Amino acid sequence: MLLRSSIVLYFVIAFEVLIMISPFAGFFYSAFNPVLLKLASSSSTRWLSAFYLPHMVLPDDWFLQFVRVMGSILLVIGMLVFFICAGQVYTAKFRNKGTVLAGLYSFIRHPQYVALGIAGLGLSILWPRFLTLVLWLIMALVYYILAKDEERRMINAHAETYRPYMEKTGMFLPKRIEQAITPSTRIGKIILSFCLALCVMGTGFMLRAYTINHLILWTKSANVTGIAILPEDGFKMEHRMGDILALKEVRERMQDSKKYLVYFIPRDYIMQGMIADTGGDWKLFNQHASMTMITDWVLHPFRHLREGHHDMHHEGSIQHEINAGAENLVVRRLIFLSIEEVAVKTPSDLFAINALRVPQFMVDVDVHTMQLLQVKDLPHGSGWGTVPTPAF
Repeated sequence: MLLRSSIVLYFVIAFEVLIMISPFAGFFYSAFNPVLLKLASSSSTRWLSAFYLPHMVLPDDWFLQFVRVMGSILLVIGMLVFFICAGQVYTAKFRNKGTVLAGLYSFIRHPQYVALGIAGLGLSILWPRFLTLVLWLIMALVYYILAKDEERRMINAHAETYRPYMEKTGMFLPKRIEQAITPSTRIGKIILSFCLALCVMGTGFMLRAYTINHLILWTKSANVTGIAILPEDGFKMEHRMGDILALKEVRERMQDSKKYLVYFIPRDYIMQGMIADTGGDWKLFNQHASMTMITDWVLHPFRHLREGHHDMHHEGSIQHEINAGAENLVVRRLIFLSIEEVAVKTPSDLFAINALRVPQFMVDVDVHTMQLLQVKDLPHGSGWGTVPTPAF
């Protein structure tokens, strides 16, 4: 029971991103937020609540785009294979046909666990907290223990048919491949498991470093760094950030002794609530389009990053386009966050795991005319309060 509960826990945490855009967000975080806050309270565990791939930023790099698309593919394929195999098993049970040995089961003995592992890896890419990656490794270990237990029970119940079947098939991979890469001794298997865990976690940290190195940044100020959410906004940010920082309403809210990270985003950017609490409209669970966003999140990995919440509803989208055309404005919202608890010597330090990013204020500016449309001081938290959210 404990083993199966750990699997359920993994998928609850991995599906955190789905819960965030659902009406159940408040209930979920009332229970889960203390766990994340506890992890974030210590420098030794803070990395578990950090992200290792872009989630809010639309990557301009082909490799990061490929990884994100692969996350969706792995999730869909994994769940599809799982349900196909589950259908085989339960059909055989209902018809009293005994052990399932056909289909994928003719090559490997536990395709359902393999499918769930593939889907779990896809989820780890779609919601890339290090905690999700660690729990995926724990889930893989749990699947191995469950598989060994199931095989023991099958041998006891069907020794005549199951032993020959085991000799022809692999546990999680085809027999020949599994024999080639799996050590025969217990110590060898432990070493292999350790190497797998090291490889998975090492890849996570390398992907995080790679992501930070490929963010679109503006670094022409001594104490301000800008980050563009959309690749096409890099040009606008490059040419207008200096002028925006020179505005009186911006200068009087900044301190020369502080370092600032400034998010350069469309005014209706749908995920801005993860950066700061810019208003109730930008808390995803308030937008009443959960299923639409979930579908886009999986099947259209980048489209939701380009759309405002108005675009999730047909009527709102039309009205938004009419208003935008009438005003003929190119408005960008700049969210200013101060960086605390770390010494900022390079732009990458702004995204350090131990860095505390505190929202200060935001401005809406027409980047063509430099007309300042709105200035607003912000509470020191995101749209989800104190829940650790992505930095990129």
